[in-house]
Amino acid sequence: MSTEWWRDAVIYQVYPRSFADSDGDGTGDLPGIRSRLPYLRDLGVDAVWLSPFYASPQADGGYDVSDYRAVDPRYGTLDDARALITSAHELGLKIIADIVPNHSSDQHVWFQQALAEGPDSPMRSRYHFLPGRGENGEEPPNDWDSIFGGPAWTRVPDDPEGRENAQWYLHLFAPEQPDFNWNSPEVHAEFLDILRFWLDLGIDGFRIDVAHGLVKAEGLPSIGHAEQLHLLGNDVMPFFDQDGVHEIYRTWRRVLADYPDRIFVAEAWTPTVARSANYVRPDELHQAFNFEYLDTAWDASALRKVIDSSLDAMRPVGAPATWVLSNHDVTRHATRFANPPGSGTQIRTPGDRELGLRRARAATLLMLALPGSAYVYQGEELGLPDVTDLPDEVRQDPSFHRASGQDGFRDGCRVPLPWTRSGSSYGFGDGGSWLPQPSSWGELSVEAQTGISGSTLELYRSALNIRREVPGLGAGDAVTWHDEAPAGVLWFERDGFACTVNTTKEPVRIAAPGRVLLSSSGTLPVTDGSADLPGDTTVWWEL
Repeated sequence: MSTEWWRDAVIYQVYPRSFADSDGDGTGDLPGIRSRLPYLRDLGVDAVWLSPFYASPQADGGYDVSDYRAVDPRYGTLDDARALITSAHELGLKIIADIVPNHSSDQHVWFQQALAEGPDSPMRSRYHFLPGRGENGEEPPNDWDSIFGGPAWTRVPDDPEGRENAQWYLHLFAPEQPDFNWNSPEVHAEFLDILRFWLDLGIDGFRIDVAHGLVKAEGLPSIGHAEQLHLLGNDVMPFFDQDGVHEIYRTWRRVLADYPDRIFVAEAWTPTVARSANYVRPDELHQAFNFEYLDTAWDASALRKVIDSSLDAMRPVGAPATWVLSNHDVTRHATRFANPPGSGTQIRTPGDRELGLRRARAATLLMLALPGSAYVYQGEELGLPDVTDLPDEVRQDPSFHRASGQDGFRDGCRVPLPWTRSGSSYGFGDGGSWLPQPSSWGELSVEAQTGISGSTLELYRSALNIRREVPGLGAGDAVTWHDEAPAGVLWFERDGFACTVNTTKEPVRIAAPGRVLLSSSGTLPVTDGSADLPGDTTVWWEL
């Protein structure tokens, strides 16, 4: 890879709890991930992004961090983290770690000290503690809603002297996740030190959780809207995407001057792709997730529009576009595309499994053909669907148990991976799995698909190999559209390469632009310079 390896990198997301279990306790861990690194190298990815493995009470799957410099015992030890990083580098893989700067766990030593010392504690300035409204402070300080449902404020219990009018603390997510106050110099200094700690350990970069949330509007003004979650992604909120976050990231970027070839990736939910581009200006972060693309329906005109807007937004700031179809927070795209458009990103119905898989395979080849960097979520290379029928009693998504928040069905995309056809957890580990796996998991396993022509796993392996070998794929900032493409067909060219995508259900006859490199739905005969492009199919061509 080049020095600016992230510009065309394919980055594989590992959700540690669900990837591989080395000790048979039903929970994935760092040694388990390390044992499977050769699989990821052979798959053809460039880097591995690890969701949080820090010390945590696990109120929100590790995104509630109690110690940013320690590995949670469920996942291993700091030595295991070192060994994982070393092994990855020996295999030519980069390791990107999640960092969670918007909030900590309520078990973090700072927050516990703030509670214990009362309202005059200097520790309270490191979070957002405020008196309540109303005669006795019985109402929250403002009307902000938690993303997980309910108010974004929790009242602090009275102190031992029975103090009335207790303060409230802010948590944009679960009550166990109090928000840091980034007006505090101590918070700034702490995170600069945390970054250096992990960079010194060899981490190649950070994916910044809730990168858009660190700075809140001055005075924490109320919104005056009863259904605030409906505004997310449409308006700049007083708690999200405030301009002050950018100075924080300029400071962070200066840290990397001492660590060549390391990167920052923003999870930044913004109203527009243009505002996302603000996070990746030359002196800030390197990449920002393209959630607008993830949320786009399987429709040619909608896809072309978001591809153009994404490339147009990133080109002026010199950053690569990113493309992603699934992650640990949304229903897998093999299930999203199996349901009618507009069903949302957290779905509880399986839909048409055959249709969903066919479209997912086609969408993958489209994504991997676009200029920039692509993200693959663990298991999508197996064509895994979401597990939509998990019993309510086994679900652990905190928003599932709170009213009026996210739908709370994220557990369905977090079910542990199947590695083998049989066993107590299909090769995930020797002691079952923390979420139940479907009985069909064995036939979707790595073992069942390896070496099988036409399997989804072999499609990914072929696509990633071709992506490395064909000069016209990977980095870049533009595509050339074939405007005479039939209705419902996307057709674009890059240097020596063409991609055709039929988003309709029916075959469409096209003039073959060149030699077939790969098809998402099997072989594609070309006769007399023409081919029938099957429905819901993407084909790569060498020009």
